[in-house]
Amino acid sequence: MNTEVSDKVLQVRTQLRELLSNYLWVWQDKLQQVFESLPTYKGHPNRAVAELHQAQLAALSEDSLFTGRLGEAINFQRRYLASAGGREIAYFSAEFGIHETLPIYSGGLGVLAGDHVKSASDLNVPLVAIGLMYRQGYFNQQLNEEGWQVERYNDLNIDLTCLRPVLGKDGQPLLITIPIEERQVYARAWLAQVGRTPLYLLDTNVEQNDEMDRWITGHLYGGDQDTRIKQEVLLGIGGVRLLDALGYRISIFHMNEGHAAFLTLELIRQRMQAGSNYVLARGEIARCCVFTTHTPVPAGHDAFAHELLSQVLEPYRRDELRISQFDLLALGGRGRFSMTELALNLSGSANAVALRHEEVSQRMFPYRQITHVTNGIHHLSWVSPDIARVLDGSIPGWREQPTLLAQAHSLDSEALRAAHARAKSRLVEFINGHDHGIDFQENLLTIGFARRFATYKRGDLIVKAIDKLPPEVGDRIQLVFAGKSHPRDNGGKEYIQKIVELMSEKRIRLVFLENYDMSVARMLVSGVDIWMNTPRRPLEASGTSGMKAALNGVPNLSVLDGWWVEGYNRKNGWAVGEDFVEGNPDEDEFDAASIAQLLSEQILDEFYGRPAEWIERMKASVATASFFNTHRMVSQYVEQIYKLPFVAA
Repeated sequence: MNTEVSDKVLQVRTQLRELLSNYLWVWQDKLQQVFESLPTYKGHPNRAVAELHQAQLAALSEDSLFTGRLGEAINFQRRYLASAGGREIAYFSAEFGIHETLPIYSGGLGVLAGDHVKSASDLNVPLVAIGLMYRQGYFNQQLNEEGWQVERYNDLNIDLTCLRPVLGKDGQPLLITIPIEERQVYARAWLAQVGRTPLYLLDTNVEQNDEMDRWITGHLYGGDQDTRIKQEVLLGIGGVRLLDALGYRISIFHMNEGHAAFLTLELIRQRMQAGSNYVLARGEIARCCVFTTHTPVPAGHDAFAHELLSQVLEPYRRDELRISQFDLLALGGRGRFSMTELALNLSGSANAVALRHEEVSQRMFPYRQITHVTNGIHHLSWVSPDIARVLDGSIPGWREQPTLLAQAHSLDSEALRAAHARAKSRLVEFINGHDHGIDFQENLLTIGFARRFATYKRGDLIVKAIDKLPPEVGDRIQLVFAGKSHPRDNGGKEYIQKIVELMSEKRIRLVFLENYDMSVARMLVSGVDIWMNTPRRPLEASGTSGMKAALNGVPNLSVLDGWWVEGYNRKNGWAVGEDFVEGNPDEDEFDAASIAQLLSEQILDEFYGRPAEWIERMKASVATASFFNTHRMVSQYVEQIYKLPFVAA
């Protein structure tokens, strides 16, 4: 290889690595297309670049089309990042869904957190994010012969991520310490640069710790209460200490759910160390702390026995925080020490994630001031390439300003139909590529149900509804399910098992897709014809998967709970059990009958017999995303919750 060729190869390799220094490629077409054009690409950019051999790099360096595309991508990324500024807001979350190749998320909470930081990046909001680096991430789901979920864990290969170590001034990994029980636990940090937003992930898998402490960040939601409280001490107290070590001067601390609420104790400690007394310190930190609650389900609100709390935090309370045990326990409310109560007691602002959820949260926590900021989705992460091209042709500027999606009524009908048909074709091909023994067809009405499997979400309700229909009607419908159940939620696992049993009976055309992740989610929300959500009222805080489907022109068939209370307008889908009266003892039967009636009297006739009306419903669904997006959501946080001057990129 001559010197000129060698220099070209080196430039290609260097530029590819530069693109992989940031997760911006997750939502920017120009960057994605570079990786998709690599001969080794199979959905994983890091692996694709790592597997390129010298001859392939040489061929790419001589391909003017590729090098031109690569150069444009590099210039775009550099221009995008050039306007990044300082950081004033710290956003804490136990999980972040950035991309499926970084599996440190379990479901809606983490994906919402990921979408939050992406929109903060696009809008140039001065935000830094703090999370945990789980060595084995969330589990891989397998179903055994009985259809029972089995959790499998594998170490994450950090070399195949966009993470890089955070180093101290000495060039060695930066370490922080936190007191747990009677010892100091060490943690290093990894940086995931998400566009302009830095996301720092704390990791206890370091040689300074004993084997037990190295596993504090072993799994997301996979351990017992002892592991969980230690993770939350690390996230809250350790997160504040990391920000200090990095030199950040934070004005607002945002707790995304109660997992990070111990950060309030560290802030009190700092204020008291600076001269404030305990009462003054509480008031001071309340002015800089905000809290978002995400669920009405009691299991979603972490609470710890006083004995466990004292065992883990006693040295910190005694030697560093220096408040009485009575004062500490009082912050966690009555009974077990509640992380939600801790956050509410020490935050100046608390919000729910939808209008209905605000009402429910006020009932759960009376005497509290709880407002709401309705959730959204990061539109560029969740729109299918086919729908994006249709939008590009009809609504200029929608990428930067998703409010313009309100103009979706102007979309070309045939282009929209064809775009959805391509997405559906990919989904059907993916489903039929699995050995289910069930042949999905592109011409059948396809209903999707994918989310965390918990009993209150009623995954089998659609099956009960179809059982009420004549067989010839049911034969015109096919169902696709996906989702994981929490490792300790046997009730949720039983729901999955029921679905798998029905699949084997072949009485109804349905499949269950194993190991649901963000890549499968993108296929489902763009490829099905209807998105279904059937929680028991009022247990759905939001339900962002329905927003993702709507963005892709997929109407919702959902219970009026969570976001659908605000989103439903009779044009963009259907309301299950619209005339349901709270207190009805047979909610399942009522809603199953409602679904059956909607299918037989409205949905099937429109889908098969009135395609023009169906397309108009698809357009109305797309328009729904003009409000239900994280650009609007983050702007509301900045203006109403953080109360900082808003400066858009």
